[in-house]
Amino acid sequence: MESGPVVIDVSRFLADPTSAEALEDCKKLVKTLQETSCLVIKHPKVNEEDNSRFLDMMEKYYEQPVEELMKDVHPEWSYQLGATPEFTEEPRDHSEVITKLLPQYAAHAPKGADPKWRFFWRIGDRPEDTKFPELNCAPVIPKAFPEWQNVMDSWGSLMLSSIETVSEMIATGYNLPKDSITNLMKNGPHLLAPTGSDLKRFGNLDQIFAGFHYDFNLLTIHGKSRYPGLYIWLRDGTRVPVKVPNGCLLLQAGKQLEWITGGDILAGFHEVVVTEDTLKVMEKSKDEGKSLWRISSTLFGHVASDKNLTLLEPFNNPQNLEKYPNILAGKQSEAELEMIKLSKK
Repeated sequence: MESGPVVIDVSRFLADPTSAEALEDCKKLVKTLQETSCLVIKHPKVNEEDNSRFLDMMEKYYEQPVEELMKDVHPEWSYQLGATPEFTEEPRDHSEVITKLLPQYAAHAPKGADPKWRFFWRIGDRPEDTKFPELNCAPVIPKAFPEWQNVMDSWGSLMLSSIETVSEMIATGYNLPKDSITNLMKNGPHLLAPTGSDLKRFGNLDQIFAGFHYDFNLLTIHGKSRYPGLYIWLRDGTRVPVKVPNGCLLLQAGKQLEWITGGDILAGFHEVVVTEDTLKVMEKSKDEGKSLWRISSTLFGHVASDKNLTLLEPFNNPQNLEKYPNILAGKQSEAELEMIKLSKK
């Protein structure tokens, strides 16, 4: 596993989710998430052209003057749509976890807020009625990009449908009805959330772009980035550099998946830092006149804000309920946003 996450081809499940081969893939997928909290999927509809079109546009977006970017910033919505400026998002203090890691798998201890920009774009239908309007508000469309909605929606929809496929495979792997998890996701505040990190200003070895953290949503999915630097930690504390093969997507378990499985699958820790490999790619990009913004092609899949985070049937017992009580997903999201300094309630 030190060579990278396990790759699972979802084609057999998409062709016939009831076949013996598909069931075998589902069992393997669940086992992989139990052991590592992450996996890579090979999806027949993923092609690098779509990812490149998305990355090209996001590079141009973040290369705009700061005053243009600031027009898209909405702290009054807890930054849950539009742009989040650099040095806003602050990783939670996970020093207790970091100190327990073996020296060869050590994390970079975060020092304050992350020097990365982020843009949140809603994917999928919004609920008609919600107790959490902040998590479900209307989109922000940057003025200089007429193609924005089309590019964001097409790439984001493919990423969300991939999360839905994996959610169906998790349910199937646990011998539950296929829609046990996707039903919870319907009208969820799913966010395409590309980050932008300026390597011209912050391209020093060991610079932290995203401090050691877990994601608080259900499942996070990433397309291939043009710059390396993402590290993940497995359940046993091993640190692994991530390389996403062409035509593939990386998925990581978030806190909501940990919640509904009673900790059978744990939210995976990860960080993004400047590595020797990042510097090599930077030098090549400089020589070729390419952008020095590191874009992450990321989507956060969520349980719907007005649905309860409820333990799935195999995990619904008093012991798990004590640690993972029934709670509205929107309440859990609000609490986590406060902890990472995006909500100032």
